[in-house]
Amino acid sequence: MSTLISSGTIEQKSRKGFYAPLFALWAGMGSIVMMFGSLTSAYIVRQGAGNWLEFRMPDIFFYSTVVMLVSSVTLHGSYWAFRNNREMLYKLLLPLTLVLGIIFVIMQYQGWNALYAIGVALDGNPGGSFFYVISGIHAAHVIGGIFALTVALLHAFMLPYKPTEKRRRRFQLVLHYWHFVDFLWLYLFLFLLIQ
Repeated sequence: MSTLISSGTIEQKSRKGFYAPLFALWAGMGSIVMMFGSLTSAYIVRQGAGNWLEFRMPDIFFYSTVVMLVSSVTLHGSYWAFRNNREMLYKLLLPLTLVLGIIFVIMQYQGWNALYAIGVALDGNPGGSFFYVISGIHAAHVIGGIFALTVALLHAFMLPYKPTEKRRRRFQLVLHYWHFVDFLWLYLFLFLLIQ
């Protein structure tokens, strides 16, 4: 955003194609990718050192993955509806996404309980500990996304429906972050599944 001063007035002029909050979000997501890259690399190295507990991932993690993917579709549909003056669809899909996000976190918790029930403890073998840490840190990022969805939901139902550029960009931030945690989980799920 640059500021021009002409004849006593201040005008705001945005640089074409550059939106600072979106850039900052992507920079933050880049650091999250690096963190999970480090965790998955450490997982591989530690697994190769031996004394590694092999276990079958409980089925609930498969179902939670489907829930997460569907939530990404519903949020994208809500964003599309917002941009195309489909207010009812926008207001239907947005809370549905929030509910699916909450269900995902609950299912992750149930998955951890299922792991514990088969003898995979958080403070036991490194194989189990890595699984809990990786999936737990991801779930914490999803909870952050749930807070962002809650703010978007408050905007949807407490403010008059106006698909302005400012509101579209705010919604775009939520959309990008949610897609990010969605595809990040897909990567982590597949990684943990094949290891």
